[in-house]
Amino acid sequence: MFQQVPLVEIDGLKLVQTKAILNYIAARYSLYGKNIKERAYIDMYVDGTTDLMAMIIYHFFLPEVDIENQRNVIKDKAVNRYFPVYEKVLKDHGQDYLVGNCLSWADVHLLEAILMMEELYSDILSGFPHLKAFKERTSNIPTIKKFLQPGSQRKFRPDEHYITTVKAVLNM
Repeated sequence: MFQQVPLVEIDGLKLVQTKAILNYIAARYSLYGKNIKERAYIDMYVDGTTDLMAMIIYHFFLPEVDIENQRNVIKDKAVNRYFPVYEKVLKDHGQDYLVGNCLSWADVHLLEAILMMEELYSDILSGFPHLKAFKERTSNIPTIKKFLQPGSQRKFRPDEHYITTVKAVLNM
């Protein structure tokens, strides 16, 4: 449609735009809430998590002199802005998941952001007991646990070859 990727063909549809694809897949597999209110919360959590994840991904492509400073900014925002929100949600409602006490794509997205942050700072959850329990619980869902095993399709932090290639393609 927009002459770009990603493009996913599913259920006879050709879907483009990451958020449209993810929303469709989440709805298709009952990971997008039971009603419009739950979907609104899922969207809010996903968008917040996406903001954090974008900072993490972007910092790999900065000039070397800026990377350490940006890592400190990311850590500060994770610890003081983003993680406290999720910690409070989990603490206040006392449920296993962010919305409706059912696994949603907001939970999967948050787990990925936590894993990305732990790749930068292994102790990032030390002040967040509810998030730490959430990570353990969510990571042990059989399909997620299998996906997180070595050799899976999960993308880990970019290596130097990947970074160099992306910079060349984007003329950075």
